[in-house]
Amino acid sequence: MTSTYTPPLTSTPQPSTTNTSALYGPCVSQSNPALTQGSRKASVSFASRSCLDLLDSTSVSFTIQWNTGQSSTVAGNASTTIVGASRVLVVTGNVTAGLFAGDSFVQTAIAPATDITLCTLGLGSVSSLYSVVTLEITSL
Repeated sequence: MTSTYTPPLTSTPQPSTTNTSALYGPCVSQSNPALTQGSRKASVSFASRSCLDLLDSTSVSFTIQWNTGQSSTVAGNASTTIVGASRVLVVTGNVTAGLFAGDSFVQTAIAPATDITLCTLGLGSVSSLYSVVTLEITSL
């Protein structure tokens, strides 16, 4: 998953736009064997955002487009922790519409935390984060 921040986030709140894209795959689905990959893109503008906000818990919603032409909209709660030198973002919730509607999901994104740590100390900025992502959708 790639998230870019324009302008780069600093410790001082300012207007900012976040562009995020994620690729999921290879995927394995027992109920839909043709499903092998997915992706999502989003752009969100904030009136005021700083690098400290990257450590907040928040509500999220996004839609994943699958290679089968189907989609899944998910909604959940995101929590962030710094573990060693990594930012660990865990989102838990439910698939609210589309393929797998009614099922639960967990998405974990792990990114280096060096830029975030320096930024929160007022010693730099965060222009982007590159995360390794796992997504698990579980039938209820």
